[in-house]
Amino acid sequence: MAIRKIMVVDDSPTERAFMEGLLKKRGYEVLLVDSGEAAIERSKSEQPDLILMDVVMPGLNGFQATRAITREEKTKHIPVIICTTKDQETDKIWGLRQGAKDYITKPLSESDLLEKIKALS
Repeated sequence: MAIRKIMVVDDSPTERAFMEGLLKKRGYEVLLVDSGEAAIERSKSEQPDLILMDVVMPGLNGFQATRAITREEKTKHIPVIICTTKDQETDKIWGLRQGAKDYITKPLSESDLLEKIKALS
């Protein structure tokens, strides 16, 4: 599956802008979302090819949103990569158990992120 449309879910405007710039210069269409709740709703309507999900957000956290998206019939085919500052091995294991396809810690390495996206294509 070719990845063209990527949803970035992060409550930080700075992180969203950084990731949007990085992805757009590589030719990806980017959707920006600032909460777990919005990610669940927009993933149903927009059907992105990939979701990059922060964990620490007010309201639904990224683990909860990932679990909802990967278990919902309309969205379970959309891969999720968790992008977070939470760098403990237990966090990574938990994220993958929620349905994420991969896990990357911030600060993001541009080459690592692009490599993970390419691996899912």
